[in-house]
Amino acid sequence: MTLESLNLFAAMPEIWLLCATLAILLIDLFLKDEQRDITYMLSLFAITVSAVLTVRGFGAPPRTAFNGLFVADSMSDVLKLGMDIGVGLVLIYSRGYAAVRQMYRGELFTLTLFALLGMMVMTSSANLLMLYVGLELLSLSLYALVALPRDSRPATEAAMKYFVLGALASGMLLYGMSMIYGATGSLDLHVIAQKAASGATSHLLLVFGLVFVVTGIGFKLGNVPFHMWVPDVYQGAPTPITMLIGSAPKLAAFGFVFRILVQGLPALTHEWQGMLVVLAVLSVAIGNVVAIAQTNIKRMLAYSTISHMGFLLLGILAGTANGYAASMFYALVYALMATAGFGVVLLLSRAGFEAERLADLKGLAQRSPWFAWMMLLVMFSMAGIPVFSGFFAKLAVIQAIVDHDGFIWLAVVAVLFSLVGAFYYLRVVKLMFMDEASDHSPIEVRADMRLVLSLNCLAILVLGLAPQWLLNVCANAIRQSLVAL
Repeated sequence: MTLESLNLFAAMPEIWLLCATLAILLIDLFLKDEQRDITYMLSLFAITVSAVLTVRGFGAPPRTAFNGLFVADSMSDVLKLGMDIGVGLVLIYSRGYAAVRQMYRGELFTLTLFALLGMMVMTSSANLLMLYVGLELLSLSLYALVALPRDSRPATEAAMKYFVLGALASGMLLYGMSMIYGATGSLDLHVIAQKAASGATSHLLLVFGLVFVVTGIGFKLGNVPFHMWVPDVYQGAPTPITMLIGSAPKLAAFGFVFRILVQGLPALTHEWQGMLVVLAVLSVAIGNVVAIAQTNIKRMLAYSTISHMGFLLLGILAGTANGYAASMFYALVYALMATAGFGVVLLLSRAGFEAERLADLKGLAQRSPWFAWMMLLVMFSMAGIPVFSGFFAKLAVIQAIVDHDGFIWLAVVAVLFSLVGAFYYLRVVKLMFMDEASDHSPIEVRADMRLVLSLNCLAILVLGLAPQWLLNVCANAIRQSLVAL
């Protein structure tokens, strides 16, 4: 391995983020509790510089680093910028909540930054081993973050469930990767794709490995029937951590699936399409139906996430460039909607009170008309109502499915269950605007959160009014990644 093959400049956002996180970890050791704002500002600064370094790579041809283990291309650059924005929003929204619950500590910031680093590594991996390292860095950080309130029984229980089932999923994923390595003799995704296409490998062993890999992916995405951890973890985790789990990591999940299935195993497209059809249909159906019965808003959003991840898989299983671009666009829009939705939930929480029940949203239009309208934008977008970005995300995925001759029935199923899902989103709007408020306490919001949350919610509407530019960005990024094959 030569200095030229290392090509450290291709991985500069990750290198910067790692060094900055380690520096913040050390600096925080010497700060008192009343000085914790320094750690907060340094964390936002680290994320901002990472985003700037990522943007500098836009438009450049694909760059490899670390002797081919790492690749920086347009797809990874777009996803990384989305992750930086998503994690930055999580930290801004979490500030007031964490300060009154003894969570405003260095561990919150450093573990969040390590989780972001894991996401970035996942999306730029060109090797099975690197994919696994990035996934584990993200997962281990999230396990610890869920258990951050050590005296909270729900949080501790959620962390244990998340850890045990996450370890099981990681084991299955690793076992599948070992089978793929045994069949091809390589961990490099490009070499695996070439050998699988040449037919010089054991097809049966490759398919067995693929089954375990897709099972692991299903666990990590929270797709049915591997979704059992999602509602419990969403409800038991502190709301800022629930927001983190439900937003930026979905971008990393898309990158992970694209790298391993589309770039690593294109010769087995027919096999993994069939598996993803089952996961997608079950997720869209069960996620939307079960969400109707929820009275806890975090559990409702958990089942909503399951259904949205089903839509994300629909775009991928289309097996076309348009499908991959639609799925990528869907992941970006969903991350934006999830941060905004949980941001409003955090807005309603205060010292000694957790806004977790749907009833806590009653009469929000009387208490805060502005943020009631902002939550309306989020719910309408998640429901897929026209002119909002969520509508165009679903439309792009359905169009990609319709273009595939054998999958028109999938588009019909997706539309039908989207109509079912609209019920529980519109129920939230009804509670906010038509029910009397049971809690008349004033909503106190920091100026920075008020501004950023408003911009976040309005961005959902703006993206719906002009979705084409982001769709083009996703299409160009996917096209570059596919040409690189």
